[in-house]
Amino acid sequence: MAFPKVGNLAPAFKLKNQNDEFVNLKDFRDNKNVVVYFYPKASTPGCTTQACGLRDIRAELEKLDTVVLGLSPDPVTRLIKFTDKQNLNFDLLSDEDHAIAEKYGVWQLKKFMGREFMGIIRTTFIVGKDGRLKHVLDKFKTNNHDQVLLETLSNLSL
Repeated sequence: MAFPKVGNLAPAFKLKNQNDEFVNLKDFRDNKNVVVYFYPKASTPGCTTQACGLRDIRAELEKLDTVVLGLSPDPVTRLIKFTDKQNLNFDLLSDEDHAIAEKYGVWQLKKFMGREFMGIIRTTFIVGKDGRLKHVLDKFKTNNHDQVLLETLSNLSL
């Protein structure tokens, strides 16, 4: 499955966050840029590193009029624990049926330790205030994702 095309409207979604409240992508239109990042599973080492990096650059993101939304197939109860334990300062959204991950082309066949299974391919989408997809990040390490993201955002005309 392919990622949505840069320049097109980002696929819409409305999902529950860690507070069991609905978050709708369209609510940010004309107001904020949105970083939509997909991660495989809350509280795993790589996902924790990535989330904490995003937590730590909040001030820089605010200067760029940008909010972060993290999506995973985790249930809301797991998101609450992850947010509380890591003191995260952005919304995590539950995509339990992976319908949104499929819309974004990140639900793919993965291989790990000789086993094949379907899961999230770690990917970040930058959505402009106009609701259009501005950039896709899919080649990064979890420990430098935040810096790659800031550099990319700084180079885009949002």
